[in-house]
Amino acid sequence: MRTKSGVLLSSVLILGMALSACGNNENDGAGASPSDSPAATESASSEAPSETPKEEEPTEITIMLPLNIAETPPDTIKNEVEKLTNTKLTYQFFPADTYEDKLNATLATGSLPEVAYLKNQATLVKMKGAIRDGQFWEIGPYLGEFPNLSKLKPLILNNTKVDGKLYSLYIGRPLARQGIIYRKDWADKLQLKTPETVDEVIAMAKAFTEQDPDGDSKANTIGLSDRNDLVYGAFKTVASWYSAPNNWGEKDGKLQPDFTFPEYVAAMDFMKTLRDAGAMNQDFAATSKTDQVALFNSGKAGIYIGAMSDIDALNKDLIKNVSTAVVDTAALIKGPNGQQTTWAIPGYNNVVMFPKSGIKDEDELKKVLAFYDKMMTPEVANVMFWGIEGTHYTVQDGKAKATDNADLIEREVKGFKDSLIGEAETNGTYEGFFSLPGRVRAEEFTKQQESLAIHDPTAALDSPTYTEEGVELQKIITDATYQYIYGKIDQAGFEKAIAEWKKRGGDKIIEEYNAVYKK
Repeated sequence: MRTKSGVLLSSVLILGMALSACGNNENDGAGASPSDSPAATESASSEAPSETPKEEEPTEITIMLPLNIAETPPDTIKNEVEKLTNTKLTYQFFPADTYEDKLNATLATGSLPEVAYLKNQATLVKMKGAIRDGQFWEIGPYLGEFPNLSKLKPLILNNTKVDGKLYSLYIGRPLARQGIIYRKDWADKLQLKTPETVDEVIAMAKAFTEQDPDGDSKANTIGLSDRNDLVYGAFKTVASWYSAPNNWGEKDGKLQPDFTFPEYVAAMDFMKTLRDAGAMNQDFAATSKTDQVALFNSGKAGIYIGAMSDIDALNKDLIKNVSTAVVDTAALIKGPNGQQTTWAIPGYNNVVMFPKSGIKDEDELKKVLAFYDKMMTPEVANVMFWGIEGTHYTVQDGKAKATDNADLIEREVKGFKDSLIGEAETNGTYEGFFSLPGRVRAEEFTKQQESLAIHDPTAALDSPTYTEEGVELQKIITDATYQYIYGKIDQAGFEKAIAEWKKRGGDKIIEEYNAVYKK
């Protein structure tokens, strides 16, 4: 993706008061008050020294990370984290849109700081060459020395390894949170039940298009609103309902890419059926997420397939335009084989790494890792994820209820929230308190789908050819997928695109993945 040159948005940060480092608390379960945690009390009593130790100097750490909001956050959260961890933190925020360029440029000049976050999973793939060149610390051998870092999930850590070695800590995300957000008021009016099968999803989309669900006697509604993203838009979720492999699957004892399976073609047929019927936005391959969301929020579209957690924002903006609107979520959709399946992400959306240009020796590395170990205590993790209790959230029924001032949270908390490692089960953050029924169901669906999720068998594997050429080669398949759905090519044309993918390097990728698959 072509990006503009990055603009530095680094903060000039204030040194917090140096306090003794907090104890390493065990996670006593979501919802427990961190200060009242029995594990916290036990840890404090068992680790208390016999005499008052000399106050330690705060550890100075500079952290480079992407900024996913418009402006650099103020120091409200940073200052609190410094107090809790006895650190002096300097956050170097750079706009997410140009972050990869900035990261590469800083890496090339050997000037990365002690800590560097990547942008996403794809950036980790691109960074493997630098990792193999020895530019980052291998941290796997040290995790056992830190009780909280040791809680990180082995499966997800394994998904981030390079050549079987661990160089990063992960920012955890639910494995399977994809599903349907839909206009329940439209469904109720048309006497449609919550869809449970792929055929019922198609039927709902057509009904929302053809049966005047908004009651204005005009043909101005569509079923599905989608965008130009075959992964986080509708397509990959639809394909998983048909039990398509997650990127790669096993066929005849050998790994093959998902687009070589009939289930992938079935998902293309699903999308083509909706488009041919006018039951979705016709130009979805050229539609941004902003425009996709606008179709739903304006009251024109009735179905959104993607992260179910998006329901809060969609509902908030929709009812501004349609005050009587009601939204709900659906998941656990059955494919033609009667099975309920969905796809799983590798359990993280980003990682943090430790450049040797910023960390000179093992002692310094351990001090930085000690900070991340403290980050995984409920006291620190809740500050970073939810903010300051009483200001950004309150505790209700043992869960965190965010303030209604969403702008305050976005401005002061989100920049730091995006850098918190682990997940609630490992770092002790509160579960969220939600009042919107559709969001409550979304949280339940997300938990249920973990056991049904299809994992990517290549997540922890490596293909040098894929690292170098995979993104470019994927464009062949992406273009062919859109062309098939648009009716510009048939299945024979799609097979021709697969042959081109194989010829230009795909066969080599298949060979490399299979060489390490069953080792």
